[in-house]
Amino acid sequence: MRAITVKNIPDNLYQRLKQSATENRRSINSEILVCIELTVQSQKHESVNDILARARKLRQKTRGHMLTDKKFSEMKTAGRP
Repeated sequence: MRAITVKNIPDNLYQRLKQSATENRRSINSEILVCIELTVQSQKHESVNDILARARKLRQKTRGHMLTDKKFSEMKTAGRP
């Protein structure tokens, strides 16, 4: 396995990592690995075609449900004094 050295970690960030590690019953190293994994996994690399396909699907779902700015504003303020 590879090793990485992280330098110049701000004190407040280190304390938050330490607290999170304690709450999750992990070492600080394990907590950092979890943070890296979550960040890297959440960054899906979709192709332009995949993004367009999702947009087209969403448009199909919302077809016929026109929402004007006026209607949107009315819905936001409904029930507010």
